[in-house]
Amino acid sequence: MFSVAVIGPDGAGKTTITRQLASSGELPIKYLYMGINIESSNVALPTSRLIEWIKKLRGRRSGAPRPAGTSLHQRSSGSGKSRSRLWALVKLCNRLAEEWYRQYLSWRYRRAGAIVVYDRHFKFDFEREESRNGERRPWTDGLHRWFLARLYPAPDLVIYLDAPAEVLYARKQEASIAYLEARRQAFLRQGKVTRNFITVNANQPYETVYAEVVRHIKNFQQTRRR
Repeated sequence: MFSVAVIGPDGAGKTTITRQLASSGELPIKYLYMGINIESSNVALPTSRLIEWIKKLRGRRSGAPRPAGTSLHQRSSGSGKSRSRLWALVKLCNRLAEEWYRQYLSWRYRRAGAIVVYDRHFKFDFEREESRNGERRPWTDGLHRWFLARLYPAPDLVIYLDAPAEVLYARKQEASIAYLEARRQAFLRQGKVTRNFITVNANQPYETVYAEVVRHIKNFQQTRRR
């Protein structure tokens, strides 16, 4: 069979649609979460769950602000800098292992005859990721994006759920309107260089959006059979 990635900014409805696709029984679909939120993942390596536990233990959830009163010099000097680099390298190695583990599962599901539907996808979430609020990112992020762009397999079909940034913000008020608009533009730029990239207007009633997604998957399935 083939793989389908349903992507879009926060609030576009990716998870709701992909889970309904998997539960509807209308198509032989296998759901696979392809994002970094371990708590949302339906599959994950034990090491990924361990790293997430360590991050929580340290009170350093992904994206959380640094403790007040911590200076740049304190964060980057001496043994603290070495530990930080080592920790970044450990996280990168585990992230690569996690991504290939999920890709292996995708290949296995497809060999068994399933259409694998990805809830988001690493390539589109990270390959051209923008910094939020201008924050400085670890050196491993650039290496990770290069790996995704050059080596990681792309989905066979990509369905991008698009809506104005103001609409997305009203649905899920976790990121700023400016950040959501930047993500929209990043997705659209990727669409121009991605094969089988389809944009669906997510600023419609949910039933309409879902029906359109199903139609595109069925059309692609027919094309593959021919």
